[in-house]
Amino acid sequence: MLKPAVSLNDLAKNPALHPRNKHNGLYDFGQLILASSPFAPFVKTNAHGNASIDFADAAAVKALNAALLNFYYGITAWDIPAGYLCPPIPGRADYLHYLADLLAAGNGDVIPTGQQVHVLDIGVGANSIYPLIGQHEYGWRFVGAEIDPVAFRNAQRIVETNALSASIDLRLQRAPAFIFKGIIQRDERFEITMCNPPFHASSQEANAAARRKLQGLGKKTTQAPKAAKRHAPPALNFGGQAAELYCLGGESAFIARMVMESKQFAAQCLWFTTLVSKATTLPGVYRELKKAGALQIRTIDMAQGQKKSRIVAWTFLNANHHATWRTKHWQGMGRPNQPV
Repeated sequence: MLKPAVSLNDLAKNPALHPRNKHNGLYDFGQLILASSPFAPFVKTNAHGNASIDFADAAAVKALNAALLNFYYGITAWDIPAGYLCPPIPGRADYLHYLADLLAAGNGDVIPTGQQVHVLDIGVGANSIYPLIGQHEYGWRFVGAEIDPVAFRNAQRIVETNALSASIDLRLQRAPAFIFKGIIQRDERFEITMCNPPFHASSQEANAAARRKLQGLGKKTTQAPKAAKRHAPPALNFGGQAAELYCLGGESAFIARMVMESKQFAAQCLWFTTLVSKATTLPGVYRELKKAGALQIRTIDMAQGQKKSRIVAWTFLNANHHATWRTKHWQGMGRPNQPV
């Protein structure tokens, strides 16, 4: 019998995970194998006698994700193209649980649930991870925006194969210079927008981070010729395409653009939110939010394993507008905001 595993580099047992996160505690790899038989060949017994996988093996990490999504969230068919971002699921689930808390804080500590709650995921990716988890955990309805046609088509396959088209609407952003424009329609409203922005400023920076991660996992990286380095990032367990990993100016520039554009949709979104990976980015984000005229700004700290990040949330609506929104859209729905 397989012993309980230490999963995702101890991330799963980290007490810093949100109390409602299903990935608190150790994974039972035996149960995960029963849920997803293709995962079995990747599970080995480590030096401590525990079941584990090689977290530097992209195929193993992808198989683990497929098993987790099946076992915990009822996603029976999930795959991503080679080289695309394979997200750590516990951390992605944390973002959604903290968003639920944000909504509950203004609703008598009751989390609004069901398809009347509309969430916009900017950069849904080939993996479509936030909508898959969010619709299962809270019954929310998602719009996922994506600029990469390959990622968009793969996300669409996942949604359709799992019969989730009624809960998840994917939209291709045909004007990559914009974030919300062209995605949010004139008659739409969203309780929450969310985004995991590209946080590197260049491919070189992203490649360097990839090498550090591989070294942290105990894998040596070889020095490729300079000409090759410019074009081929090192293979990495989490993968990632250009739009997923970097943009001109990094996360600071991307979030600044998001903040300024969000003002155009101030009346259609209750809360705008984004992940902020680097603490040094925060002062600039706060300056942009002040400049844009945000009425409330909240920063929510998160930690998964040794990685620390935070959510920044802002709204242009005052307390009366929030109360009107709740009365109009949330009556008779939700559940008490308690750990499950």
